[in-house]
Amino acid sequence: MLRVEVAFAMPQRQRIVELTVPEGTTARRAVALAELEVHFPELAPETFAEADLGIFGRALREPETHALADGDRVEVYRPLELDPKAARAARAARAARSS
Repeated sequence: MLRVEVAFAMPQRQRIVELTVPEGTTARRAVALAELEVHFPELAPETFAEADLGIFGRALREPETHALADGDRVEVYRPLELDPKAARAARAARAARSS
């Protein structure tokens, strides 16, 4: 058995769920086992089922097949609300108008 954590954060709160899972458990399966939708009922369950995942800040290319190691922390990434390039362009446009 492996001890792992699943972490998810909103701007106002975060949750880390500690799990004991069998060897061979994938990152995506650990997220399902963490039942984050119970802790964040305001979000659609698909938020967690389809989210990008990472381990200790490194994005996983294939979370459905990535087997976890003991001590891993699976991070569930929220989708960006605003594209960073669009945000920069909007700030630049506002700055140009106020000059």
